[in-house]
Amino acid sequence: MDHLRIDRLRIRPYDLPLRRDWHSARGGFRRRRGWLVCAGTDGAIGFGDCAPIPAAGTEDHESAESALSGVQACALGRSVGELLQMLDDRFTVTPAARFALECALLDLLSQVEGVPLRRLLAGDASDAVSVNGILGALATLKAADLQRAAGTGFIVVKIKIGVEEPDSEIARLTALALVMPAAMRLRLDANGAWGFEEACRILDRLTGLPIESLEEPLRIPDPSRLHALQERADFPLARDESLAGLSADMDLGGLGVRRIVIKPAVVGGLRSALDLSRRATTAGIEVVVTGVVESAAGLWPTAQLAAASGSMLPHGLATSDWLAEDLGVPPRLHGGSLSLSERPGSGFRPHPEWNTSPE
Repeated sequence: MDHLRIDRLRIRPYDLPLRRDWHSARGGFRRRRGWLVCAGTDGAIGFGDCAPIPAAGTEDHESAESALSGVQACALGRSVGELLQMLDDRFTVTPAARFALECALLDLLSQVEGVPLRRLLAGDASDAVSVNGILGALATLKAADLQRAAGTGFIVVKIKIGVEEPDSEIARLTALALVMPAAMRLRLDANGAWGFEEACRILDRLTGLPIESLEEPLRIPDPSRLHALQERADFPLARDESLAGLSADMDLGGLGVRRIVIKPAVVGGLRSALDLSRRATTAGIEVVVTGVVESAAGLWPTAQLAAASGSMLPHGLATSDWLAEDLGVPPRLHGGSLSLSERPGSGFRPHPEWNTSPE
């Protein structure tokens, strides 16, 4: 890494519309704004995507832009190794910016070394990644949506709950369970919508429904209360955005849940995410890797990370169809899996209008 020096770095802003609004208990959005990071050396270009989403645990857009500009001002002539060390030392409070810069550097490094990014991360990485369907808020769903997802090959679909009153949502889930394909399971995400007593009542009413897991049930993710809920549930509970700021030496067995959801843009990059994944596996905690509804420039390296993680659970990476426009072609979805090529690097290639060499 020390022999590979950056001679070009460009930060390009983008603003991409969604096909439909994204709703959750923590709010929603209808566009994704961010920056395409392009790092170059010796004719090769590596790409990263900085798409902050504070509700998910990242920094705000102003902090991210400041962090990106700071690196751009001092990157030229520095080695990839020096810049990665700089990210580790000085960018802990701007995880989305750190993720984007690290992706660009590791994409570049894996291209120069002639290997797919996933094999740079882990030599035994798989070539395909199982993914769950992402259907949005429960209130918007119809039986036909589940049938279409099944036809695509999804056996797990993710649904946002905690947006309406619990009675209404339980009734909707019960009605959907009667008409959904027999092999399909629901991955629910409450985004911290409930207090403890309310969550207890809801969990009791979910018993017997085809639930694959439930993410972030509690408004205040106290480990002891999460543990009590997990003991009550017959499916995994998961922590996601409440992992933001997690100490590197924390005992993952004390999180109170059976699963964690890792967003590399929230935990600060591919290397941090992979380390967290390995620690979780050692502690007997299940791992799911997800993105933050970012562009193809962020989705490709996140899919490479999922392939390197070793987790065979469906990952939350089937988000590209939510975007009405994109910076490049996303990973190909086939039969409920993303296919990753043997091409060196992350796999991302920008559309022509974004395919300019960094300055």
